[in-house]
Amino acid sequence: MKKDIDIPEVTDVYVAAVREKHEEYGSLDWNAYLINDLSETLESVLIVSKGYDEKRETSVMRHSIAKLPPQSFAKVEFLQEDVLQLNNEFSVSFFAEGKMFHKKFVFKKNSINEKALREVPVMQKKGVLLK
Repeated sequence: MKKDIDIPEVTDVYVAAVREKHEEYGSLDWNAYLINDLSETLESVLIVSKGYDEKRETSVMRHSIAKLPPQSFAKVEFLQEDVLQLNNEFSVSFFAEGKMFHKKFVFKKNSINEKALREVPVMQKKGVLLK
């Protein structure tokens, strides 16, 4: 039955970890963002995130975004420093073009760092990008 379900390949939708100054506390924090670089609106977006390695696993977090317009982005969650030592997985499902799409994005442990920064599409900021 699963083989009969057609889930198209996801392109031009990304997850990025961006280091930003917290306005209230003045600290430099990592935040995860979902980026829509498509010309279509993403609808009913569901994001399930977790951190893990061979010995540890974080709680599973669930997020939803009703609509993410074309060429836009939305903050998903704050990434605590301790979870950067783990693999950080973001499982993203959404509707666009009348179809359901799904993609799993994984930041490998310790891959979110200052040396990995590069330009992030749509946001005009530097971050660690997963395509």
